[in-house]
Amino acid sequence: MSETIENQLAHRSVRRFDAQPISPEVLAQLKEATRRTATSCGVQMASIIQVNDPKKKREISQLCQQDYIADAPQLWIFLTDLYRSYRIVEEKGEDKGSVRGMDGFFQGFTDAVLMAQNLVNSAESLGLGTCFLGSILNDPARMIEILQLPKLTFPALGVMFGYPGQQPQLKPRMPLKLRMFEDTYQCFEGSYLEAFADYDQEMTTYYDTRAHGQRSDTFTDSLTRIMLRDASLRRGMLNAVRAQGFDLALQAR
Repeated sequence: MSETIENQLAHRSVRRFDAQPISPEVLAQLKEATRRTATSCGVQMASIIQVNDPKKKREISQLCQQDYIADAPQLWIFLTDLYRSYRIVEEKGEDKGSVRGMDGFFQGFTDAVLMAQNLVNSAESLGLGTCFLGSILNDPARMIEILQLPKLTFPALGVMFGYPGQQPQLKPRMPLKLRMFEDTYQCFEGSYLEAFADYDQEMTTYYDTRAHGQRSDTFTDSLTRIMLRDASLRRGMLNAVRAQGFDLALQAR
């Protein structure tokens, strides 16, 4: 097995870091590896904000409701970025209306997520610990305000990283047969709870071991709580997208 695949199979979220600084040379390598990420149509409609200001880190940690973000050695926020494209088309004297469409938004969002994954793969190959932060979308409007984002940009995903100060257990994943299909999507006959029974048991053992017997949980219980939680600002995310100048172009039903 290649070292690359071994690193990917060993991925885990690291939320505590030690005091060892990341050298400028390592950061330069990570920036270059991230810059070289594949991009839709070669137009590179994603950007990164490297958050160094301690005040901004604290504000983001409060928004995410994750205190450890404030102490992360590195915090990068990946953005959908059509502002740059808009300005180029504008200066070319062409119609800018199409730049605001959802096609470009999703291209940029995909580019941003791919860049984040490339950063994580590269960082972990150098012995760093990483953690994705989808929680930056807890309050998109506030995140936009903190980062002073112009119109036609939108936060997609955050990543914090540094030298690990903890070694978390490897979290189990559901069996491949439940999420990889051939040719067409497979809807399972009968009960999904029965189909997930073995994985539920595996997750119960994982939580029990990690929390030293203080948490008893299953995958299906955890999923249900997450799906039902009150997240009004997240449910209104498309309003934040529209407020940033993107054209949702919704069709009447």
